[in-house]
Amino acid sequence: QVQLVESGGGLVQAGGSLRLSCAASGSILSINHMGWYRQAPGKQRDLVAQVTSGGSPVYADSVRGRFTISRDNAKNTMYLQMNSLKPEDTAVYLCRAGGRTNRLLPYDVWGRGTQVTVSS
Repeated sequence: QVQLVESGGGLVQAGGSLRLSCAASGSILSINHMGWYRQAPGKQRDLVAQVTSGGSPVYADSVRGRFTISRDNAKNTMYLQMNSLKPEDTAVYLCRAGGRTNRLLPYDVWGRGTQVTVSS
């Protein structure tokens, strides 16, 4: 099994910054893609940013230029540096990852999420 645990959320004023982390653990052979999604109350879950093995990061238009996604492959950890935060960035941020387990089985899992609240 593969588990994801997010951390780094919190309350911040508009214009501030936060750094989210997503640590993957378990029987991991490979992580082919990792991404951040967010879901505000009453709204659908949307992609924020994604990074694939050997590929360029992909960002939602609403966060491009403000957020930066990165990976530490040695630690199986992904980060999301969020700058110039806006009240509309308020949401639960969830981590997602997919790849192969040590038994060569595919996985695609989600973390439980971390709350980000931006006050005006």
